Amino acid sequence: MLIFKMAFRNIFRQKRRTIFTGLSVVGGYALAVIFIGWSDGSYNNIIDQFTRSLFGHIQIHEKTYLDRPSIQKTIADPAKVERVLDATRGVELWAPRVYSPGLAALGEKSAGVEIIGVDPARESVAFHFEKKVFQGRSFSGEAAGEVIIGRGLAEVLQAKIGDQIIVLTQAADGSIASALLPLAGIAQSGDQTSDRIALYMPLRRAQDFLALGERIHEIAVVVDRLGRVLPISRTLTGAIDDPRLSVDPWQVFAKSFYHAMQTDQAGTWVMLVVIVLIVAVGVLNTILMSVLERRREYGLMKAIGTKPGQIVRLVQIEAVVLSAMAMVIGAGLGLGANLILARHGIKFGEGLTYGGMVFDTMKAEVNIRSFTIPAVTVLISSLLVSFFPALKAARTEPAKTMRMQ
Repeated sequence: MLIFKMAFRNIFRQKRRTIFTGLSVVGGYALAVIFIGWSDGSYNNIIDQFTRSLFGHIQIHEKTYLDRPSIQKTIADPAKVERVLDATRGVELWAPRVYSPGLAALGEKSAGVEIIGVDPARESVAFHFEKKVFQGRSFSGEAAGEVIIGRGLAEVLQAKIGDQIIVLTQAADGSIASALLPLAGIAQSGDQTSDRIALYMPLRRAQDFLALGERIHEIAVVVDRLGRVLPISRTLTGAIDDPRLSVDPWQVFAKSFYHAMQTDQAGTWVMLVVIVLIVAVGVLNTILMSVLERRREYGLMKAIGTKPGQIVRLVQIEAVVLSAMAMVIGAGLGLGANLILARHGIKFGEGLTYGGMVFDTMKAEVNIRSFTIPAVTVLISSLLVSFFPALKAARTEPAKTMRMQ
């Protein structure tokens, strides 16, 4: 306890220098808290929008479907999987889909398309499909003979609501499937790449068109919390217990998006290192100057029997106490800033394109991680940079320093 009292006393002997050093720690710690909180919030917001609006947090397919998609690679008994999903805690919503490459033509215009069969009711609840239709309307029923196309595809075909679009593909039984279907609506999913080729049909109509019967290619699953995606994936794998099927989290079926985010997040750690270095230099300067000014004091302490190890601990405790006091203030500033950013975010005028999607607002997140990581790094750096000045103080020669004026 005595050593802590001495440390507090020594910190405030040079108030001006202590205040300036404290401000550098306050600023550095607050910036780190804000930066990590905003980074985590932005990335989680991007992931949540990306998964909730398009692909789901988890997808279930035939085991080799993702490696090489084929109309033949289907979930043969979707009813069994759907019962498991309904019984699994943490699964909020799910929607079945079928896919097939095809060709769409209107007048003299034609384009390659991806035919996507969706359950209108489930797709609207789970992924807000109805809200993506910005021209025309959504499907009138589960087996309606009509299509909705992406905005980019509509521009290529120069299509308007009510136009009759020719759709051509090869069905699962090897036959050529063709139909002349009216355009009910034009959708904008947020994924510009997908919107250039997407042609939606009601699920029942698509299954009949592709000769799939009751089979489907995918079940997209939405879970209650982003942090529970991996545990729920493992739970579903065990509950479904079918070696012919795979249950994949978004990190697997959206690999390019995931890797792009991982690379981008590396910049967060680079910035954190820069902030910690700035803080460490400030602490080092204060402790070193303090040691040089107090050589006689350390000499006297050694002369009366203080051990070198005790002097090292004293100097390091001073550095840690100074950093800890400054971090309390920095935590308050960081918390306030993150609360504001979490509520209002930062808006981009033209939007930010990430993974093919456009995001116009980036929000922060208030979490324990944004406070603990900077706290641990600042405290460790304070201990490290104070060690060498502490060692210098411990090696003070009493006889020599006592003669100093």
